[in-house]
Formats: sequence, C-alpha cells, structure tokens
Amino acid sequence: MAFQVPSTEAPASRARQFFGPRGLLSDWHSDFEFRPGQLKMAEEVEAALAEKRHLLVEAGTGTGKTLAYLVPALASGRRVVVSTGTKNLQEQLYYKDIPFLEKHFDRPLRVAYMKGRNNFLCRQKFYDAENKPLLTGLVEIEDFALLREWEPATKTGDRAELRKLPESSTVWGKLDARRELCTGQKCLQFERCFITAMHQRAAESDIVIVNHHLFFADLAIRDEFAAIIPEYAAVVFDEAHEIEEVAGQHFGIAVSTYKFEELARDVEAVSRAGEFGSKDLHRAVHAVREHARAFFELLPGPDGRSAFRDRERFFETHLKEFQALKDSLERIGAQLNLSKKKSELVSPLVRRAGELRAALDFLIVGEDRTYVYWIERRGRGIFLQATPIDVSVKLTETLFDKIDTVILASATLAVQGSFDFIRKRLGIKSARELLVPGHFDFRKQALLYIPPSLPDPRAPGFVQAAASEVTRILRHSRGRAFVLFTSFQQMRQIHDLVSFAIEYPTLLQGTAPKNALLDEFRATPNCVLFATSSFWQGVDVPGEQLSCVIIDRLPFAVPSDPVVEARIRNIREDEGNPFYEYQIPEAVIALKQGFGRLIRNRKDRGVLVLLDNRIMRQRYGQVFFDSLPDYAYTNDIGEVERFFDV
Repeated sequence: MAFQVPSTEAPASRARQFFGPRGLLSDWHSDFEFRPGQLKMAEEVEAALAEKRHLLVEAGTGTGKTLAYLVPALASGRRVVVSTGTKNLQEQLYYKDIPFLEKHFDRPLRVAYMKGRNNFLCRQKFYDAENKPLLTGLVEIEDFALLREWEPATKTGDRAELRKLPESSTVWGKLDARRELCTGQKCLQFERCFITAMHQRAAESDIVIVNHHLFFADLAIRDEFAAIIPEYAAVVFDEAHEIEEVAGQHFGIAVSTYKFEELARDVEAVSRAGEFGSKDLHRAVHAVREHARAFFELLPGPDGRSAFRDRERFFETHLKEFQALKDSLERIGAQLNLSKKKSELVSPLVRRAGELRAALDFLIVGEDRTYVYWIERRGRGIFLQATPIDVSVKLTETLFDKIDTVILASATLAVQGSFDFIRKRLGIKSARELLVPGHFDFRKQALLYIPPSLPDPRAPGFVQAAASEVTRILRHSRGRAFVLFTSFQQMRQIHDLVSFAIEYPTLLQGTAPKNALLDEFRATPNCVLFATSSFWQGVDVPGEQLSCVIIDRLPFAVPSDPVVEARIRNIREDEGNPFYEYQIPEAVIALKQGFGRLIRNRKDRGVLVLLDNRIMRQRYGQVFFDSLPDYAYTNDIGEVERFFDV
C-alpha cells in the first residue's frame, strides 16, 4: 500500500496512518515495532509544519526520529531543509532513509543533497590539469590517475565516492570546486558542472538535505550575496545540540596564513592561464607572501587556542608590519585591475584581496565588544579569529524571526528535563516542547559504573590510576570498547600504558582517518579504540563489538579556551552564575552524547564507565544523574564482572 496524503485529512491522523500500531510502516517493515514516542514526535512535527511554529524535541536513543520528521516534511507540501550535524547522518538520510520511503510513497520523492563546494570536483580545473604543469611528485600523479578514471563515470563529482583517495591528498585541493576561482555561467563547463547540477536538483526538490556548516555559511551571507540553498519554508535541525558552536564559526571573522597563501597561489595560477603576468604583479604576490609570513609570526600565544588580549598594544607596536600587509593586498588588487588581458577570474581575486584587508581591520583595530578575539596555532597554520560571544541575538534575527517553522531535534537537548538552557543559548523566544524518553530498557541493558577510589582527574596520580582501572575493566569486557577522552595528551598517556598491559588489539585516534579507524574497529574482534571528542557523537557501532564505553572525566569545556572564557565572563557581567547556567549544562549534553554510543538497539548490552567520581562527591553531580537515562548503577567492580559474565 502506498502512502497517500489527502489534503482534507487532519495532520494528527496522517501521522497515525503511518506510525500507528497497525499503520503503513508496520506493513512495509518486517521488523516493525510500534514506538509511541516516534508517533508522538511525528504528530508534533506535522502540527508545527501545519501551524507554522517552532518545536524543540529531545528524542532518546531508539525513537526513530529521522523518519518521524522526514515523513511529515515530505507530506507538508512545503520545501523543508533538513540540516544535520555530521556528514554521516546526511548520507544515512539520503542513501538509506529516503530510498526506503521512496518505495512506498504514491509519488516520486523530490529530495536533494547539498554539501560545500570543496567536496566536489571542478571539471574545468581537471581538464586544465591534463594540459598544464600542476602536479608535483609521484603521489600527486598517482592520485590524479584515480581521478582520471573516476571523472567520466561519476554523476555527482562528490569526493565521498573516492574511497581510495587519501584524506591528505594535495591533488584534491588543486581541483575542487571552491568558489574563489569559479567563473559561474561564463565557465566552459557550466552546463556539465557538478555544482550547477547540485543547485538545479535543490531548486526542484521538496526536501534539501544539508549539514550545519553549509546551512550557517548560507545564513551568514544571505543578506549580502546570492544564497547557496534555495528558498525554503521550514528547517529541521537534527543533532541540534551543535548549533551554537557552528553558528559562532560562521557569524565570525577569520584570516589565516592559508588564506593569504591561497590568494597568492590563485593569482599566480590565473595570471599564467590568462597570460597577463607581469614583473609588478609577480613582485606584488611575493610581497603578500613575505608580509603575511612576517605579520603572523608576530602574533602572540602558544600552540593551540589563546585569547588575543591586548590588540591595541599589538597594533601600536606592529603598525608598520600591519600596514605593510594591507598595502601589499592593495597592490595586488591594483596590478590585477591594470592587466590588459583580463580573465573572468580577476574580479573575484580583487574582491578577495579587499575582503582580507577588511577582515584584518576588524580583527586588529575593530572595537566590537560583542566578539571575542583569539589566535590559534595548528600545525603549520596560524589563525586569527573573532567569534560572537553570544549568537542568540543573531540567530533570533536571521533564523527564528524569519523562518516560521524551525524544528530542533536531538537525543541530547534537555538538562534535568528542561529546555531552558538551549532556549537561552540560541535565542528561542517561543516554541513547543517535546521530551521523548529512549525506546530501550536502559536498566536491563546498561550498567553505569563509577570507580569510587580514583583520584581527582586533575591530580598528578590520576593517569597512572586511571590506566590501571581501564586495564582491569577491559579484561572483564574482553576489549570491545571505546575509551573516550577530553584531551589528546591524556588519551596518548593512558593508551601507552594500557596497550602494553592488555592482549587485545588497540587503535588510537590520529593514526588513520576517522572512518578508517571505525571500519577497522568494526572488523577487528575484541578491539579497543582510544579517541577524543570527534568520536563522542555521530558514531554508530551496534552489537557486541562495542560493549563498553569508558569516559575519562566529566566533559567540562576548558575554561581557558578564549570563546568559553568570554562566554563565562559575559554571564558573570550579567550577574549570572556561569558554572550552573553554562558550564554544567554544556558538560551534561556532552556526557549524554558520549554515553549514547553504547546502546543502539534492543539487543545491545554494555557497561558505561565514568572515571571521574566528582559526580558522586560534588553537589552539581546530581544535575548529571538527573539528566542521564535511567541506567542501572554501581561503584562495585564485582558487579561489572558479573554483568559481562551473563
């Protein structure tokens, strides 16, 4: 039976027609299990779309939330953007959930999938590379051979199809479709362009699936430039707990050593292709490189992220170097404008040089106190950035007041059963709320173990004691575990101690790409993966292969991080309590995400371990206990052993 949507039928009955105990889903799916929470969520989503209002939903693990919002969105008759926190979920929606629904709807489903331009091959650059000296070294030549074989066959041009191309490939960065060197409709390959095709599919679709980074990149430029995403009536955010962080990145201002090098490299490439290079232009490009290198080396701070505290003094001390860098950008623009053989790519290069000058002014001499200014040294790159301290005002203006239906869904939005934290952080004035408990029997399926005698995680003896405890637990669990950390340093220290003490295979984050590590973990019996924050969410390993999740400490954000520090100060200046209003709720949501890796279906069983017993000793620990699912709980290692022996 196909799913039909009569226009006269009430919204609630449509959801029941699909998700009810004897609904269409039960006919289509051989393993169907009625989930009251899924039905309730679908009814609320449908009502929000019909009545044009906002909705907050925490849907516990096992609810089936993706279908609970996809079906009402498809039936709404409105264009709905679905934005996900991870590309993994984006791909699950497009390649798994949508094809499943498409088999059973009474009409073709018009759904598009959008990613950032750097995920797609530029055909014009690819064809140019066949005839011009672009590749360096045997590795790039080998990678290009992969692309040569793939390009005629691919329909999407999406790098995700290239499983054999290393993440570190330098060839892709030379051939991707980023907008900086795009001539748009004037390009010879415009009609065959993968970006053109993506935008055409989106413009013809009822559902457009994006990720948070693309959504907020689009939102940040909508008032000034052409939009990336076609006009839409509603948006559903899945993994909505990540919105504040991602929005802050895209509403901010940033420059880096890489941006200056990319500008210089692109000017050289365009001038060679257009044959309008000159000695003056060559000197201008050289000057940008030299002045950028000199300027960024003057920025204070250690490796990692640090606040840019005394910008006024830096400006006064290094005015000469700052002005020299700005002047070199102006000279590049002037030389490009003087060229007699102008390429279509000249204007974008001039614009980019101007944008870098404006960004430097904002970052060094700007006086907007609603931003926090900070520096990051990461690998060979140096980044200078300004991030809004509070994104709520911007989100209210650009999102919640402009789009009549915004639905925020996640397995982790509420703290102690309340949505007050997320409402305040995101500027949500009015929204319906729904709290759907997890579909699983956590008391029978999961045991939460907190070792009572470990030292404080901040104490010098913690690493050695924690390594011994982890070793003991892994022997009981026979490996089959994620050991998750809040810092890379502690991850490496404990991994080095534990890996020599157990007989099970171990994997360490950073030794291979994330997806490769996950594939190896799934394929290796009794494996143990040591990882940090990127494995706390969006990772799904059902079954016995993952039977234990160990977390080193309560995941409080580092208070010295410049953005966190500024938000704490901002709350304190408003006479609030930043620890209880911001730091604890953030840590609660992060801990719920980490523990959410373990129980993924009704057959899963496992032990959750928190090595930080402050949750038992400190008054604030009750906030965490009240926010977690109703796990069975113990501080007796003997119960852990008995749990695994069942």
